[in-house]
Amino acid sequence: MQSIADCYKKVSKDCFKFVKSQETPKDKFKNKEKMIRSFLVPISFWIAGKARKKKPYILGLAGGQGTGKTTISSIISIILRKYFKLNVFTISIDDFYKTRKERFLLSQKVHPSLMTRGVPGTHDIKIMMDFFKRAKSNKFRTLRLPKFNKAIDDRFKKKSWYSINKRPDVIIFEGWCIGARAEKNNTLKKAINSLEKTDDKKLIWRKFVNQQLKSKYKKLYCQLNCFLFLKADNFSLLQKWRLKQEKKLWLKNKKSSSNKIMSKKDVIKFMQTYQRVTQNMFKYAPKYASIILNLNINHQIKSVVYKRK
Repeated sequence: MQSIADCYKKVSKDCFKFVKSQETPKDKFKNKEKMIRSFLVPISFWIAGKARKKKPYILGLAGGQGTGKTTISSIISIILRKYFKLNVFTISIDDFYKTRKERFLLSQKVHPSLMTRGVPGTHDIKIMMDFFKRAKSNKFRTLRLPKFNKAIDDRFKKKSWYSINKRPDVIIFEGWCIGARAEKNNTLKKAINSLEKTDDKKLIWRKFVNQQLKSKYKKLYCQLNCFLFLKADNFSLLQKWRLKQEKKLWLKNKKSSSNKIMSKKDVIKFMQTYQRVTQNMFKYAPKYASIILNLNINHQIKSVVYKRK
């Protein structure tokens, strides 16, 4: 019989190796043993118990900026591969951003704020829907999927795209707005930050983003078999974590002259575009999530709530 202790013993080395690759000299992960053994291994057992080999089990994983979505999805992926021998493919909704050229055209046609990547409406829904359809198809063929380079704010060239040669047993689809739902039109009227007050006085941008959630993104999220939500205490915590994330990105890319790494001021403004949808998710996502991972102020998992058996 498979046990959590046995699983932890077999996967811990690979998990710690990955965690180390994400650390910087000044930013070390704390309580990583507890995070893996007490929370991520049991979650992996839950997922493995639902994965069926005939069709991919599609897991949505959401959380605000800087909550650790990439780290958590990567560790779950390691556990599912190493211990449960499942073929896992992990991808971020960020990889499906429209190109800079496409966002420029959108910003000219609808609203200037849509040049900024992030909100619903700035992703290529067609590619994502096609990916899920082809992954579920009885006749699976090699898939090529885009990869987005945040340092240049555009897609990598096609030679660097993902290549999926075998049908995945599990697809982990992570991103800040995965599973987000539209809000009522009357709540859009009141601006919640300076960006909305100054740049969206006529509510064009807010209404466009909300309509995208109501239509195209609703259809997209219907593809999910389950939904995991990383819940932080408040939006100001997310800003703090996102600034730390940007610093890491700068350290990684500081030798490149073409990078578009953001300053503190840029990050604060950038996150204002995320604020409305994020705060709406704080309020409502725990009600419909399959599993909630509650985070403390130190960026650690403090508890896990299973809403679905």
